[in-house]
Amino acid sequence: MVDIKKIKPRFITDEEGNKVEVILPINVFNSLIEDIQDLAVRAERIDEATVTHQELLEGLKADGLI
Repeated sequence: MVDIKKIKPRFITDEEGNKVEVILPINVFNSLIEDIQDLAVRAERIDEATVTHQELLEGLKADGLI
């Protein structure tokens, strides 16, 4: 996860000085994209039922995966 306080973005401005684009180091950009994807998956699965660790292991064993 990216430490927001440590990001040092650079900005591209228009003729009036309005910020119109941002420049980030590629590793920061990639980390932010990963974080967004993780949050999107979490949001999609928010209403799914949960299982205990034991139930997960039993299901994997039943399916021959472990």
